[in-house]
Amino acid sequence: MFAGIGALVLCATVARAERLTRRQAIERIQPYAGKHVRGVDTSTMHKKVMCGYQGWFAAEGDGAQKGWFHYSSGGRFKPGRCGIDLWPDVSEMDADEKYATLFRHAGGSVAHVFSSHNRKTVVRHFKWMKDCGIDGVFLQRFGASIKSGRGLAGRTIVTANVQAGANLHGRTWAMMYDLSGLGGGDIAKYVIEDWKLLIDKMRITRDKAYLRHNSRPVVGVWGVGFNDNRGYSLAECRQLVKFLKNDPKYGVNTVVLGVPTGWRTLTRDSVKDKKLHDVIRLADVVSPWTVGRYIDPDSAQKHSKTTAKADLAWCNAAGKEYLPVIFPGFSWRNLMKGRRANATLGQIPRRKGAFLWSQAVANAHIGANMTYVAMFDEIDEGTAIFKCTNDPPVGESRFLTYEGLPGDHYLWLAGQIGRLLREEIPATADIPKRTNTKTPKPKTPRN
Repeated sequence: MFAGIGALVLCATVARAERLTRRQAIERIQPYAGKHVRGVDTSTMHKKVMCGYQGWFAAEGDGAQKGWFHYSSGGRFKPGRCGIDLWPDVSEMDADEKYATLFRHAGGSVAHVFSSHNRKTVVRHFKWMKDCGIDGVFLQRFGASIKSGRGLAGRTIVTANVQAGANLHGRTWAMMYDLSGLGGGDIAKYVIEDWKLLIDKMRITRDKAYLRHNSRPVVGVWGVGFNDNRGYSLAECRQLVKFLKNDPKYGVNTVVLGVPTGWRTLTRDSVKDKKLHDVIRLADVVSPWTVGRYIDPDSAQKHSKTTAKADLAWCNAAGKEYLPVIFPGFSWRNLMKGRRANATLGQIPRRKGAFLWSQAVANAHIGANMTYVAMFDEIDEGTAIFKCTNDPPVGESRFLTYEGLPGDHYLWLAGQIGRLLREEIPATADIPKRTNTKTPKPKTPRN
């Protein structure tokens, strides 16, 4: 009941966000004041499996006034035009969490989707994490979205939803800034000021569910050093990391840096500027982005033995920690339809979980002691691990399925990766056997 009422209040707030200035959006920021349930140990990143949480889906009728945000392609969400390759499983959701679309299932019934602006649904996502033994999430905070009053209000609501989910279900969470879409000068103008708002007004680091590491709050910065002509500079990234590390009031954080796969050698997707290493040396945890950089268990193992092993050695020598990224598969056919000829459905096959598991095992063999799973809810690029349906809509748009596996199969497998990190099960090539399709209740350490 609490979550449902919260969702209605928040949706009404988002509706007003259509006309909000940034100042007005800032005035509405409030700290979390709800119930806290103790669960996972929030004092360390070690032995944890953390998922990326986009939280960017909006639907017609959810009050966000964003339309079919991140469901549509070119502003349209209808058979033949959409931006998702997996269809979310909403079978467990209540009527006030489901949003009707123009899509139809094989039997003719209306296909529904969810909204990240609905608190009840986000809280439900965290229950799924608890049920399967996933420790928590890095909540993505998109730099480009906090520049407007409407965008800031929307992300604030999603943040509040994530706080509620983590606290009510004994999970942990940390903020991760995605710098994509920012221009020159925007990091100082918006990101640094936004962190101050989150500390002063939302008080996120006082949240009992907020993740800490080495006695400091964790904050991620993603998008540093990529060679795709981003509008911001390495100098600006350096300024941000120094602020998050050293500012007497807002600093003293553990900074996780999301960098290109080729960050160490300054090759592949990385800038060719040695100043990138200077920025990395200011941070605490290095997390190379590997989504799409290998395509099957063999190439994943090769990447781990060569690139990742050398990355970890560099980090150890520099006194940094290493957070590898793993992903279940990749597909963005509907999102890239007409723009990329090679955007096939199931472009990087999931192999019923064998691909995800192979990456986890390979990283365990080189000594990595924590993992970032990309992503919990990313159905745009087909990397989601949350519940997706084997009965997607039919017609002009085609969708992937979980190949007949239970909807929580990848959630369960991510929980098994947590057990692997804690050395509760061996790092063997074969996926652990699941004795039933009812998700087991994991034993979780207390704070």
